[in-house]
Amino acid sequence: MRQHRRTLRLLGSLLLVAMAASVTGAAPAPAASPTPLDRVIPAPASVAPGGSPYRITRGTHIRVDGSRETRGVGEYLARILRPSTGYRLPVTAQGAGGIRLRLAEGPFGAEGYRLDSGRGGVTITAARPAGLFHGVQTLRQLLPAAVEKDSVQPGPWLVAGGTITDTPRYGWRGAMLDVSRHFFTVDQVKRYIDQLALYKINKLHLHLSDDQGWRIAIDSWPRLATYGGSTQVGGGPGGFYSKADYREIVRYASSRYLEVVPEIDMPGHTNAALASYAELNCDGVAPPLYTGTEVGFSSLCAGKDITYDFVDDVIRELAALTPGRYLHIGGDEAHSTSHEDYVKFMDRVQPIVAKYGKTVVGWHQLTGANPAKGALAQYWGLDGTSVEEKARVVKAAQSGTGLILSPADRVYLDMKYTKDTPLGLSWAGYVEVRRSYDWDPGAYLPGVPEGAVKGVEAPMWSETLENSEHIEYMAFPRLPGVAELGWSPAASLDWERYKGRLAAQAERWDALGIEWYRSPQVPWSVQ
Repeated sequence: MRQHRRTLRLLGSLLLVAMAASVTGAAPAPAASPTPLDRVIPAPASVAPGGSPYRITRGTHIRVDGSRETRGVGEYLARILRPSTGYRLPVTAQGAGGIRLRLAEGPFGAEGYRLDSGRGGVTITAARPAGLFHGVQTLRQLLPAAVEKDSVQPGPWLVAGGTITDTPRYGWRGAMLDVSRHFFTVDQVKRYIDQLALYKINKLHLHLSDDQGWRIAIDSWPRLATYGGSTQVGGGPGGFYSKADYREIVRYASSRYLEVVPEIDMPGHTNAALASYAELNCDGVAPPLYTGTEVGFSSLCAGKDITYDFVDDVIRELAALTPGRYLHIGGDEAHSTSHEDYVKFMDRVQPIVAKYGKTVVGWHQLTGANPAKGALAQYWGLDGTSVEEKARVVKAAQSGTGLILSPADRVYLDMKYTKDTPLGLSWAGYVEVRRSYDWDPGAYLPGVPEGAVKGVEAPMWSETLENSEHIEYMAFPRLPGVAELGWSPAASLDWERYKGRLAAQAERWDALGIEWYRSPQVPWSVQ
């Protein structure tokens, strides 16, 4: 009799499944609870959970106001949600309910937003389009990870009830990609941009020139790209971006609310340029192209007028291609340049950047010269960097130079996780996930005035990286933590709480096809 009852219950269950499938075209989804509002990365500034969740259904519309920017964010959201939900999700300015994106004045700043969720719908409100876009990234993370897949998934698509009010701690939340040691195509850069956008990164720093390759076409000096860009580390074919390619990267980044910061590293790290044009060398002799990984051996000739004609031409053409505010002039590891020549060079080059309407960014060695008014210095030292070098950076900050923090033994994403990591370098030590997260940018350099720290940036150097899978393996899971350091309030930075939120991201990375490192420091929720 007991077996008979079990059989009847089983038949009844199968009948219910069949009935549901006949109505929806798929088996019914298992019971699910929505992701709590405080489980996203970066941690929001304020979370007030409560009320019923909102469920995205076939009848959901994405409602926008009349602005072109808001419609653009709405279409972006629809493109993410349509493949996995199978719903039409029309973007419209009509009606009420559903998912609503609205611009309105409020305490949001340039990038903040408020997300209100309840049974009747989800509303994201911001003062500027960038805030709406960042709010959409939060909405993505509140939905099941399967929402990122490119085929129809069962759902349900629930958004927890309550309110998130969110603004970033810092205005500079960057990631640098070195396309010089190894060249990455436009599509590979776009893929990384999409991954950065998910975590509210707002600056893409492109390292466009180095000893091993020059990656941007300059019409007035064409051999820079055609010859200087013809190789890479290990002697591969290299490559370069045409001006149209670069404009496409800038356009795509802008559509994800990232500002491109181009870098031409000088006076050192310039062998590709020196090999392309003999007259840029002090002795007038061009060196061979270089495919190794040593640093500090090359230098533009600070005493030649043609050097500054060259710099003027390059900056003029690059500035014309770049709508953003900043242009990075490098300045690190100029070991073959005397201190006197280094100061002379920077004193002549910084005004050229200003002449073409851009603000100077340089590696923190710039503080050993005379940083221009308004210039930003990017600190890449270590915890163990000399007291004298740190003091020089602090003094510059006290004199008005803004700082971007990129300590190499914390946030250089090309550093190995452990000695067994198959990719990356270890000159700054091993950087596991906790180390990359567990520090406070606001307190990192004692003596730096409040307000001098403009933000954080995670550089990705590419000596050992050759494709998107390599980039992703080194970026994930460390990149989200750097993003949180840049966005979230200092009081919310806590490793023990963060590692649980980070663990839950792995399923999303799998859905997006992202390669990632399974750190033993994190209690991963996927097998």
